Amino acid sequence: MGVAMSSLQVRELPDNIYYLLQENAKKSHRSLSGEAIVTLAKGLDTPLSPKDRRARLLEQIAHNQHVNNKIAKINPADLIREDRER
Repeated sequence: MGVAMSSLQVRELPDNIYYLLQENAKKSHRSLSGEAIVTLAKGLDTPLSPKDRRARLLEQIAHNQHVNNKIAKINPADLIREDRER
């Protein structure tokens, strides 16, 4: 079963943007909507693939000292014990 995706309709798109998007789509062998998605993702500085998004999130977590301090205090044995006692 696939994940439902949102839809976007753009009204009054300037012709020059439409034609540039169309040219880039042809050069990249993508559909117009596929090219729009790639262009939006680049403009928003966000990766498209789940693997890339996960890697970016893990990198942000690794650089967040507050989160690292909390993780360092966690004892895995305590978590396992707590789970078994449920």
